[in-house]
Amino acid sequence: MSVRKHVNNGRVYLLSGIILIIIFLYIYKLFNLQIVDNLIYEKKAQQVSQRSKVIPAQRGKIYDRNTDIPLAMNVDSFAVKYTPGYGDRENLPDLIRRLSEILGVSEDELTRKFPDSRFFSYVAAEVADGVSFEKITLIAENIEDFPGISWSSKPRRFYNTSGSISHVLGYVGNITNEELQVLYNRGYSSGDVLGKSGIEKQYDHILRGKNGRIFNTVDVRGRQMNKEGNLQPPENGYDLVLTIDRHIQELAEKALGPRKGSVVVLKPESGEVLALVSYPGFNPNLFNQKGPNNFGVLSLNPDFPFLNRSIQSSYAPASTFKILLTAAILEDDSFNPNRLIDCTGSMELGNRTFYCHKKTGHGKLNLKEALAESCNIYFGTIGVENLGIAKISEYSHAFGLGSPTGIDLQGEVQGNIPSPAWKERTYNSRWTPGDTLNASIGQGFVTVTPLQLADMVAAIVNEEGKIYKPHLLKQIVNTTNKSVVEEIAPEVLRKTTISPRTMETLREYLRGVISDGTADVVILNDQVEVAGKTGTGEVGSSTNWHSWFASYGPWSEDNEKDKIVVITMVEASNEWEWWAPKAADIIYQGYFGNTNYEETIRLLRKRGVWYTRDIVLEDEVEN
Repeated sequence: MSVRKHVNNGRVYLLSGIILIIIFLYIYKLFNLQIVDNLIYEKKAQQVSQRSKVIPAQRGKIYDRNTDIPLAMNVDSFAVKYTPGYGDRENLPDLIRRLSEILGVSEDELTRKFPDSRFFSYVAAEVADGVSFEKITLIAENIEDFPGISWSSKPRRFYNTSGSISHVLGYVGNITNEELQVLYNRGYSSGDVLGKSGIEKQYDHILRGKNGRIFNTVDVRGRQMNKEGNLQPPENGYDLVLTIDRHIQELAEKALGPRKGSVVVLKPESGEVLALVSYPGFNPNLFNQKGPNNFGVLSLNPDFPFLNRSIQSSYAPASTFKILLTAAILEDDSFNPNRLIDCTGSMELGNRTFYCHKKTGHGKLNLKEALAESCNIYFGTIGVENLGIAKISEYSHAFGLGSPTGIDLQGEVQGNIPSPAWKERTYNSRWTPGDTLNASIGQGFVTVTPLQLADMVAAIVNEEGKIYKPHLLKQIVNTTNKSVVEEIAPEVLRKTTISPRTMETLREYLRGVISDGTADVVILNDQVEVAGKTGTGEVGSSTNWHSWFASYGPWSEDNEKDKIVVITMVEASNEWEWWAPKAADIIYQGYFGNTNYEETIRLLRKRGVWYTRDIVLEDEVEN
């Protein structure tokens, strides 16, 4: 009996233990479900039911080097949104019609933006942006007629000045689907505004800041369930200060006038660009206006207003290229610069005859005289018989021709410094002595951009032949406290191996072009002595000519004034008037005389400068 009783007690204890274990397991499972897992699933449910709205960051302003008036800024405007869940599906066409009348947007355009498949969703869709406060007020006053319509602040970019500066500043626009696919991983999202060209695009990551968000809990249809959402405040973008001086930009733009072409004003000792002019320009504020597709109209304009001719067009440099040939002759020692070459007005090469711009010839010339008179026969002879295309190409690349300058704008072209291998590859034909002669006088296959030519002149001005990388950004500034976040330091792009003695002689020769040569009749300002070289490039026929002037001032080393490089270029598509050196003369007079364009012209007139007689100022037209 005792044994059986002991066995029965053991079974009871075992069964009781199993029951207790099961009870503890259930208790543990219930604890996990109700406490631990509940926290996990609650968090997941919260994430699923949570929606966020973007709070746009303020885009940074863009200033010129004077930092007094912003070139680009933000102005108040609004985005109009439609929430289908709060709307009236049956009367949607009437709603679109009423909105169209107030917003000034076509019904077709609005219809395309209205959601067509989420009629009971409570997620708002943007249907219009850039809406003024006055129009929002009209909607608010009659809100019962606009079921489902709401609005939010969406600042609009505004440019205080347009014209040639627009090529520098660029413009902004809404992100496209194609751009979003590329930029999504960089923090961009649908509805963002981003830079499309110019500084706006180059430094978009600095200007745009970081959008904030407000988080709300919504139900399955997207309807907001809580009144106050969690707020993640936006971080505004930084302001940019450019090297551009808007006063010099305006002076250079007006000096060029309504002529297709470009102007570069550069500080050679730092690479800072003081003015970068391209005509024609455009007004980016037009892209914010509703109605006609202003962007489309401008893009089809045969004058190509979106083309920044200072960096995106390359041309035959014509006689300005003789600056480089002169440096090569002085440095190479392959030809005595004092030796005379007789220019009779033409020369025979193979079965072709090449002509000088002076049909009767210049007579016997040495190198200094040939540069001053811009003699094609002299430089053509030396190029073919002494230097050759290999050395011409070598010296060209040493001065940075045929390579992008690296300026902080997108779309820069590299120009072309030809070689026999290049011609064989491009045209499947052999190099000829005639090609070398054309290259020697800056014609044929040689092309450069105005900014590259500015770099070449800068190398002649600077010690040790340094070329500083041209740049437009001067400072990055904290928008909130106006502290300087980063100061852009000068960066040496390249350094030529040309000897200081050669450079000194070359500077004297370039001064001779102004004092005794082709430009002595047009460089007439009384503010600074200039050194430089004119260039006249034939395009297509003998009646079409590019007009160049590559220069710097003051020319002498002992002058206390800071030097500037000025490159002016007028395309052959304009009526010929040899305007490039005249435009440069106006710029030098205004820059060093600290006068605006109108004051400069009146001063030059007072001194009897002949080319100002036909200039008509705007205020004279009004009067």
